[in-house]
Amino acid sequence: MFQSFEVKSRPEQGPPRLSALRAQLLAEGLTGFIVPRADVHQGEYVAPHDERLAWLTGFTGSAGFCIVLPDAAGVFIDGRYRVQVKAQVALSHFTPVPWPEVTPGAWLKDKLIGGGVVGFDPWLHTADEIAKIEAALEGTGIALKPVANQVDAIWPDQPPPPCGRVIVHPLDVAGESSADKRARLAAGLRDAGQAAAVITLPDSISWLFNIRGSDVARNPVVHGFAILKADGAVTLFIDPAKLDDEVRAHIGADVALARPDAFAAALKTLTGPVRVDRGMAPLAVWHILDAAGIATSPGQDPCLLPKARKNAAELQGMREAHLRDGAAMVEFLCWLDANAPGDLTEIDVVTALEGYRRATNSLREISFETICGSGPNGAIMHYRVTEETNRRLNPGELLVVDSGGQYPDGTTDITRTVALGAVADEARAAFTRVLQGMIAISRVRWPKGLSGRDLDGFARYHLWLAGQDFDHGTGHGVGAYLSVHEGPQRLSRINEVPFETGMILSNEPGYYREGAFGIRLENLIAVIEAATPPGGDEHRAMLAFENLTWVPIDRRLVDRTILSQAERDWLDAYHAEVRAKIGPRVSDAARAWLDGATAPI
Repeated sequence: MFQSFEVKSRPEQGPPRLSALRAQLLAEGLTGFIVPRADVHQGEYVAPHDERLAWLTGFTGSAGFCIVLPDAAGVFIDGRYRVQVKAQVALSHFTPVPWPEVTPGAWLKDKLIGGGVVGFDPWLHTADEIAKIEAALEGTGIALKPVANQVDAIWPDQPPPPCGRVIVHPLDVAGESSADKRARLAAGLRDAGQAAAVITLPDSISWLFNIRGSDVARNPVVHGFAILKADGAVTLFIDPAKLDDEVRAHIGADVALARPDAFAAALKTLTGPVRVDRGMAPLAVWHILDAAGIATSPGQDPCLLPKARKNAAELQGMREAHLRDGAAMVEFLCWLDANAPGDLTEIDVVTALEGYRRATNSLREISFETICGSGPNGAIMHYRVTEETNRRLNPGELLVVDSGGQYPDGTTDITRTVALGAVADEARAAFTRVLQGMIAISRVRWPKGLSGRDLDGFARYHLWLAGQDFDHGTGHGVGAYLSVHEGPQRLSRINEVPFETGMILSNEPGYYREGAFGIRLENLIAVIEAATPPGGDEHRAMLAFENLTWVPIDRRLVDRTILSQAERDWLDAYHAEVRAKIGPRVSDAARAWLDGATAPI
């Protein structure tokens, strides 16, 4: 099994660790310390070595941070984790703080009336993060101070940094050689008048060199740093123990290899201006360059947009991965219908689903810890079942299953909510509104130049009419056999990155009623050129979405009286395509189930 169900942290472990950290801060002359969920590479997902936030507080979500002061310890979490955090931290010692509604600057001003010195590790924060806090603290007597990591100083059994094996990502699925990528990006630096660029994100490193790794669970990324120069020269800073002869030959003689501990010294030798991403690169990089008198040029990681715009080979790989994954999902849903609720538990469901994916003989990893929540657990948006929280499936409940696979040619992410017998009318109505949001995003076409914030409301419209909403974005970017969460594009009210062809996103509206049930539906979609319909403006360039995910939606939960005729037509057409694409790939029993599950609404 890729997924384990062990309890990774316990609330009672937090208070003594918090006490030890406060003693450490007192010895260092610090009033407080910021503990982010981040590593030196600033990727979303971290290795056990970097799980400082979880180790200190018990909170295991994928986003958040803690600020520790002598008399307060705030755990800042967004809308996805406000139920989860209350179960994972010792509420007697840690206080959940709704973020971004409450900013760290405002919280510090409220807690440190007389001023103080708050430490932070400059390798674990970006320039933008710290600048925003400092701006909010101006004139308060509260200062931020870059210091050595204070959690590492008290973590006696901290795991070592990861050293995962690196593999080659073949050209037939990458679609472009590493040499061509480097030349293309170097030309962009020359056009911008920049001498070099610093690259720190693990998925950017993996994409640029056409390699994949295992430094972070669930995401096939490689930890390292790179410096790309405008003349095309590049140095990759990576632990040599990760590279075998095949990978070294693939990387080639044109790439200089160095150890990660040589990165800081190499920065001091550069000629400016050097492009550094204020929102991605560690602040320490800026400090090193500034101290050396090297001119910097704020700019986006040069890999971000090229990586987000999937080429033809990457798109084809993603389509094939989704057909393979769709067949595994249909086999799983057929099994679930035959056995649930019965004696099944959430762990039984997760184990069975992974088994069906493994049976494809192509699964390299799951793409994240499977979220499988029944009844009230479904309302915990990023719920991870453990041996202690494992719950039996009961008749009349909803079951949310959010899962995905990492395949050599693509990454999948799919959510389906299914009925465990007859469910309440209010749950069916909410499910149908969520479905209407998914359909709206699937059908929308828009003029080029719009971004996630322009489309996000389409997914929420019917929920809003009912006085309902969900506290997460409608969709995130997805990598091609890379990170399941990938920027810079998102379907979100705060995202301003214009959509471009080749970008892949999730389409996942939901609804959650704490203590009762959760609902989420999710397909992956790709941005494509939209054909001009009859009567449309021929001169107006439009974009649309192509569905990549082909798995039935539970018709038992659909209140067809709520759907418009166009929505019913979309659902029937989608199911017909699921039947045509997936039917030939599944067993006879699953094919029979699929025929019923995709019958016209």
